[in-house]
Amino acid sequence: MIIDTTEVQTINSFSTLGFFKEVYGLIWIIPILTLILGITIGVLVIVWLEREISAAIQQRIGPEYAGPLGILQAIADGTKLLLKEDLLPSRGDIRLFSVGPSIAVISVLLSYLVIPFEYRLVLADLDIGVFLWIAISSIAPIGLLMSGYGSNNKYSFSGGLRAAAQSISYEIPLTLCVLSISLLSNSSSTVDIVEAQSKYGFWGWNLWRQPIGFLVFLISSLAECERLPFDLPEAEEELVAGYQTEYSGIKYALFYLASYLNLLVSSLFVTILYLGGWNFSIPYISIPELFRINKMVGIFGMTISIFITLAKAYFFLLISITTRWTLPRMRIDQLLNLGWKFLLPISLGNLLLTTSSQLVSL
Repeated sequence: MIIDTTEVQTINSFSTLGFFKEVYGLIWIIPILTLILGITIGVLVIVWLEREISAAIQQRIGPEYAGPLGILQAIADGTKLLLKEDLLPSRGDIRLFSVGPSIAVISVLLSYLVIPFEYRLVLADLDIGVFLWIAISSIAPIGLLMSGYGSNNKYSFSGGLRAAAQSISYEIPLTLCVLSISLLSNSSSTVDIVEAQSKYGFWGWNLWRQPIGFLVFLISSLAECERLPFDLPEAEEELVAGYQTEYSGIKYALFYLASYLNLLVSSLFVTILYLGGWNFSIPYISIPELFRINKMVGIFGMTISIFITLAKAYFFLLISITTRWTLPRMRIDQLLNLGWKFLLPISLGNLLLTTSSQLVSL
């Protein structure tokens, strides 16, 4: 039997190619798992911060028994919810009831794909990055509406309808603000938007060039996260717990998780769009000179960039948490009036001014 050498080389090349494909598939999973781990730790930190800040505002003692300074309280709560019985409404639509929480969580998790924590640290640097985030986040209210309808409960259904109405009312001003930023940066890529702000240092932040847009974006993002004073879909005085009324156990935990994931996403996008992202652009302070190095490269530079991004995001989180425990809840008519009668005309006027200034500068 004569074996052709060319055939053997071809077979070996195909087997090597298959091996490299398997290795590449395993390597691609590592960044995703790392991102999920980081997101989980970030949510636990947010829960702990909210408990501590709310306790300080209300002059009471916060969590202190579950671990040092109560840092394990969120893990204890999550474990408790996992072990609770998963109850199902007897006359509800079980499929919609079960799928709703998953849609709410998955739609928020997909938003993290386009968030850059550093110039090279982004899972998907797309040309339509910010608009992909808006498109994905608009799916979450569908999950809430499905949950409310599938619960066969008038309070849950009213909460789902409120969530859909609130999302539509505030997504339009939010999108107009993002469109203004895209016009200023000549790109819709999240990485390009951050790089466009780094050209002029601290004074190049879009916060200074778009102050009206920043305020509208801030209010709209809080409303999208359904945080006080905009938590009308789950107003306990009117709707018991809104679309969450019939939920327990792991499904209730998914709604709880989606709320904090959405809050973290909004904080990160405020950082990217208006606060310069990972750039440490404080006047008269230079990171290389501060640490006596000539060039920020490698792991050290990446770590500093991630730290700066998270520090800016958590500063916005502090504002959101303080707002929740300071301001009273709005009425539903006040909520819709604010979105349609005030924020929408203001954001549209801001977009027209931005477009005019870009045309004049050509």
